[in-house]
Amino acid sequence: MRKGLPAFALVLLSIAAISGAAARTVYISDVLTVPLRRGPSNGHKILHAGLPSGMALEVISEDKEAGFTQVRTPNGTEGWLPTQYLVNEPIAKDRLAAANRRIQTLESEIKTLRENLQEARGTRSEAERTNAQLSKQTEQLQAELAELRRVSATSIAQYEENKVLKAQTQQLQAQNSELTSRVQQLERNVILHSILAGGGLVLLGLILGAWIKSRPKRSVWA
Repeated sequence: MRKGLPAFALVLLSIAAISGAAARTVYISDVLTVPLRRGPSNGHKILHAGLPSGMALEVISEDKEAGFTQVRTPNGTEGWLPTQYLVNEPIAKDRLAAANRRIQTLESEIKTLRENLQEARGTRSEAERTNAQLSKQTEQLQAELAELRRVSATSIAQYEENKVLKAQTQQLQAQNSELTSRVQQLERNVILHSILAGGGLVLLGLILGAWIKSRPKRSVWA
């Protein structure tokens, strides 16, 4: 035990170290921008209007029943997001950019190897051994390049599909907002009709009461 530190301080340091080691990273999906809220529901205050697609977030906790995950942004802001908008891997657009950068690097390496291969053919015995090594490296790099191109094509298709889904989601959100406004208007109309009907009954009662009071009373001897 370190001198000068109380026992409870060491316990807190241990808990903090364990929490930091257990943290995992998630990413905002490329469906749409997502608001960061103070609590695990759509009714809580919005802390950030819309976190962009692809942003890496640190997971703090998860409320599976509410369907929300507590996260920390790169600038240290903590809040809650709907779990359905989080993915465990970078989005297709970012993977595509990384794949393209890797393709350029591989193409440059292949070009250099081919140039070295041409130079090595000038000699015989030593060149043959060098050629064999360079040929093997070239084949390996070409195989990796072909695989990356295949993954890149898949990422492009996913990216285009996600753009279509985003547009459809925004359209559905607009329709939902319009339907919500209509329902609220109908509720206000129902309340207004109820108030008018109640007022009419009260007015009718007052008129009947006044009419009854205005009628001449019959003599009990009549």
